[in-house]
Amino acid sequence: MNAFAAPIRDELDNKANRLFAGKVVRKDLVRKVKVGANVPVFVLEFLLGKYCASSDEMAIQMGLQVVNDTLANNYIRDDEAQKAQSRVKENGRHAFIDKVKVRLVDSDYWAEASKFGHKFIHVPSDYVRSYERLLTGGIWAQLDLKYRYDEEGKGKNPFWIEKLTPIQIAAFDLEEYRSVRGEFTTDEWIDLVLRSMGYEPGSMDRRLKMLFLVRLIPLAERNYNMVELGPRGTGKSYVIQEFSPYSSLLTGPTTVANLFGHMGGRQKGMVQIWDVVGFDEVADLEKMPKEVITTMKTFCESGSFQRGQEAASGDASIAMFGNTNQPVEVMVQSGHLFEPMPTVIRDDMAFIDRLHFYLPGWEIPKMRADLFTDHYGFVVDYLAEALRELRKHNFTEVAERHFSYGGHLNARDRKAVNKTVSGLMKIIHPHGAATKEEIAELLDFAMEGRRRVKEQLKKMGSFEYYQVSFSYTDRESGEERFVGVPEQGGRNMFSSDPLAPGSVYSAGVAADGTVGMYRIEVSTSVGNARLRLAGGVSGSMKESVNRAFSYLMTKKGEFGLAREVDGADFHVEVIDLIGNRVDAELGVAFFVACISALKKVPVTAAMLVMGDLSLQGNIKGVRSLVEPLQVAMDNGGKRALIPIENKRSFLEVTGDVAEHVDPVFYGDPKAAAFKALGLN
Repeated sequence: MNAFAAPIRDELDNKANRLFAGKVVRKDLVRKVKVGANVPVFVLEFLLGKYCASSDEMAIQMGLQVVNDTLANNYIRDDEAQKAQSRVKENGRHAFIDKVKVRLVDSDYWAEASKFGHKFIHVPSDYVRSYERLLTGGIWAQLDLKYRYDEEGKGKNPFWIEKLTPIQIAAFDLEEYRSVRGEFTTDEWIDLVLRSMGYEPGSMDRRLKMLFLVRLIPLAERNYNMVELGPRGTGKSYVIQEFSPYSSLLTGPTTVANLFGHMGGRQKGMVQIWDVVGFDEVADLEKMPKEVITTMKTFCESGSFQRGQEAASGDASIAMFGNTNQPVEVMVQSGHLFEPMPTVIRDDMAFIDRLHFYLPGWEIPKMRADLFTDHYGFVVDYLAEALRELRKHNFTEVAERHFSYGGHLNARDRKAVNKTVSGLMKIIHPHGAATKEEIAELLDFAMEGRRRVKEQLKKMGSFEYYQVSFSYTDRESGEERFVGVPEQGGRNMFSSDPLAPGSVYSAGVAADGTVGMYRIEVSTSVGNARLRLAGGVSGSMKESVNRAFSYLMTKKGEFGLAREVDGADFHVEVIDLIGNRVDAELGVAFFVACISALKKVPVTAAMLVMGDLSLQGNIKGVRSLVEPLQVAMDNGGKRALIPIENKRSFLEVTGDVAEHVDPVFYGDPKAAAFKALGLN
């Protein structure tokens, strides 16, 4: 292929050019120009859409030359500020492409052009009134600058904006966009949107395509709160940073005034000006003032906030991006998936509960050459306008027309799920014509993203968030479908097969309802009946293990195990399965594990053993059954060995738990061991 040969067009390319003539561009051209120009993609595609929106290769190459010439003559490199200022002075006027922002100094507005390198450019007030984003963060624009010697200022500020044209399309017809969508199949449209983002969907599976599309939801849905944490180099913040002129990406701590405006409404905040406010590298927000999160917590719930005596509101969506430093398997097993967040956010469960979707960034591959497309996609500015127009529309009721939600979804969960479905509808089915099966696909994704948030809240230890068995029921057929979370180790925490002899699941409950889930592993070696505890067994847990071992030593003859006990050393390890560090009393579970190891008989599969015992073998009941049995069910537990003292407490557990976890009651340690091992 020579330098001027075009990539082979496929049927989707032809269809896009035919139905969206002048609104699509070849994405390989964007990358070619992007290499030599450090400008946002929507700026490049504004120019490419203007000069290269053609299916004729010769016209495209000629247009590409115009784009390159425009960037060479009108885009200012970082080291050319003085050269650009000189050009305006010598020629009297010149046009530039630059990012411009405005500030009010005393009673005058002054514009600052970042590449042009001047902070005091005269700007007509009309532009400030028409484009409020000039005051918060700035916008990319075509600037026609003129030079005029100011006698009063003695030539100190000689540059004037003669004309300011924001980099965005002049007009957008949403009805045309929605109507033409009907000419595409759902698969074709998804692929076209992905190509518009710059990606090639040919090698992607359906799930990966959907994950990429979720990144667009904040642009399409008002007051949508999303977080994406994953490895570096996966393009997490690309959409917010370069896809739309209506989004702003922060790369460090900010203030309440910047986000929510000054007291008395003298200046609006970012959440009132921008469609999306993104936070990149969230770990760097560690020093952000606590009041920012407090105010944002109110805003994320209702879209409103208080500034002094005035109540205000905004439509901005909040998107947070951060890097994970460990494999997701390690994060799931040793803690929770919000650990990469700064403390000011990570420890605020009420704030985390307001997040509508957790996008699993670890499932998105690092950006490599074969992931980028050479085919046609929308000029990103056109798609950004479409998504912005769709923010005014509402699809939150679509899913509940066909499906009813399970009892574990509270009001906040339902809101999150419906907003995600609404956002995906706008992206994939903007015309509203989606089948029940297609809506079910969106609902699956929406519930998964919200459940991921709830699963982490549950791991943080609050029983308030333990209802995570998300499901929906088809209103016609009555069929119920449960939605899981792929990476959640919980579903496999309780093995469906028997564990090795000496291994037992157990649990404890703290006074505040926090649940600790453990696997006790006892192994024996030739020795003299000594107990050897691994690190981590301490406090009340250590005391309960020692009591149970003393009881075993006292009763070894009655159990017919005297020779086995006297000839063995017992090595004990207690593994904290969910990392909640609850100081639990696990005496009965340890006793059962010892009998299992000595008899070389495994405990019944997926069984939770609860309770403690005194030196004399008297059984001590557990504080509560509700929390540990809920956790056990959610993590694959099928049955529970429960002290007879807690039989009345079993009436307090939910019907869902009672249906899925079979209770087995015991009155003494020997009965517990024999029932757990299935012995007579």
